[in-house]
Amino acid sequence: MAVRHRLIRVSPRDVWAVLADGNRYAEWVVGTSESHPLRGQWPRTGAAIRYQIRLGPVRLDNETVVRHHEEGTRLELEAHAGVLGTARIAIELRPWGEHCLVIVDEHPLLGAGGRLHNAGFEVLIQLRHRAMLARLARLCENEVTDTGGARRALGQVTAGPGTGGARRA
Repeated sequence: MAVRHRLIRVSPRDVWAVLADGNRYAEWVVGTSESHPLRGQWPRTGAAIRYQIRLGPVRLDNETVVRHHEEGTRLELEAHAGVLGTARIAIELRPWGEHCLVIVDEHPLLGAGGRLHNAGFEVLIQLRHRAMLARLARLCENEVTDTGGARRALGQVTAGPGTGGARRA
């Protein structure tokens, strides 16, 4: 099982807003493009989206189905990747102070991915998760900043009101 986590410097509500938009799936999931609703209302249980995976010149049409969701805290998906098989991906959002700790847990279920699963395969999934969580963080944090959320770097020095000097944020 490949488990990876990342602290995203926005609220769990802000992260959920991105996860709950099936049209944005390709913006944060590595290797996907052109995500579109297929059936149901994403992210409700049973809803599905369709997207393409590009491996060099090869393009594969795949889909992901919501198997379970708990509004604002948990999303469990089953990704169908044709001959590569299926995988379970669980995404958990935990409040961490004013931020969100995102935990991703993925493992293959059926097909070639399940049969070939080994330590080397696990390393590839970990690398993919690192990139995916970095994309998700960038997307969420940029949206909060773009919509006027006052997010400052930790330790940034700012001028205090009426102090005429600097203070540590």
